Amino acid sequence: MNLSGTSLRRRLPLVGLLVAACLGSLAPAAGAAGPAAAPDPARELARTAQPLTDLRPLDRMIGSAKVVGIGEATHSSAEFFTAKHRIFEHLVERKGFTTFSLEATWSTGLLVDAWVRTGRGDIRAIMRDEFQESYRLWNTEEYLDLFRWMRRHNQLHPDHQVRFMGNDLGYAGANLFDEVTSYVARTRPSLLPRFRELYRSSRPTGGVEAWMKGYMAKPRAERQRMADEVNTALALLERQRPAKDPRAREAAQWALQHARAIAQVGTEYAHDLETEAGVAAAMLYRDRVMAENTVWWQRQTGDRIVLSAHNGHVGYESPKPDHYPRIQGAFLRDALGRDYVSVGASFGQGSFNAHDTEAPGEPLRPFTVGTLGPDSNAHTLDRVSPAAFYLDMRRTTPAARDWLATPRPTRGIGTAYPWPGAVTQARLSTGYDLLIHFPRITAARIR
Repeated sequence: MNLSGTSLRRRLPLVGLLVAACLGSLAPAAGAAGPAAAPDPARELARTAQPLTDLRPLDRMIGSAKVVGIGEATHSSAEFFTAKHRIFEHLVERKGFTTFSLEATWSTGLLVDAWVRTGRGDIRAIMRDEFQESYRLWNTEEYLDLFRWMRRHNQLHPDHQVRFMGNDLGYAGANLFDEVTSYVARTRPSLLPRFRELYRSSRPTGGVEAWMKGYMAKPRAERQRMADEVNTALALLERQRPAKDPRAREAAQWALQHARAIAQVGTEYAHDLETEAGVAAAMLYRDRVMAENTVWWQRQTGDRIVLSAHNGHVGYESPKPDHYPRIQGAFLRDALGRDYVSVGASFGQGSFNAHDTEAPGEPLRPFTVGTLGPDSNAHTLDRVSPAAFYLDMRRTTPAARDWLATPRPTRGIGTAYPWPGAVTQARLSTGYDLLIHFPRITAARIR
């Protein structure tokens, strides 16, 4: 979902402007004893770094956490996606994890979840129809591989089912409205006409991309009216008391969450999307809601969850506080404490897919970037190992800890490129618990 600049009609990457300074150094005078050489941070980091080919040490790093948020430094590079797949598969088999959550809409999540559990529908068609607009970056061969693995796992392990959820609020599909109205028809049929009336304006018709763009183009007064209607429907459902039967109570809880997800979409689009303050308020609401949806799912199902999103959502520190006042990872830490573990991701150089901000229509295409300067985080991380690695930044040497806590230029590329905010100052160890670094990345295979 894109919320950018003074209007949501432009895309904004998830990081702020580069504010780095180039620092020089003075050599000691001839014959004078120079200060003791500082420890090489790359060597210090290598003491605790683990090769990404061996995920067994990850078990100790995440401990008993209920939610593990794994980030990505671009929204569409193969290595980030395949690493998340491998980590989820490992945690399913070794640690009992059962849900993969993606920065996708709640209604899309229900469709993918139904496919991985029952095979209902055509996963290729679901991805094509649902992953549109900024969500198009998820319509990749890498995510198709993940969904197919989840389906095979469920067929082979009926007693250890894995599930999929979307925790975002950019769109509420018709299936979501059907879930709520079907529940009302079964339990409170006299209220069905009222729900249909309240949902009439917000229930989507046509494709996802056309609906999202059309919704954002509506006058704010109309968007506010639509938000009032879907929130009225939510409040009406909240006032209904379900039967005492456990199955009836569970059905009521799911129906209420579906109605809540519809109301979240309306509330998000009701913000003032033409001002910087309004965009910041919308982004604050979005990150809080993504965290709340994730926590709701975890508590409702009891599942341990791998949460996939951009670095700018899974971490603890906002990369650009003026646009993202507080991010999902901080909300999750508030709600879950040590039961949430954040994993950042970084890279040295390589390629990714993004919308080209300098071309008419902002087409989606691959970009390639080289390494950042010697003052960057990536420059030192590239020297730790020629291959991808990960490390627990809570358990490093003192010298490594000092280096990790210092702000340095770091890439964070969202849905669009180029953008001045593609590089920002980041303190790795205060932003995340763990870090995965790839010296080189390649663009994901868009379907």
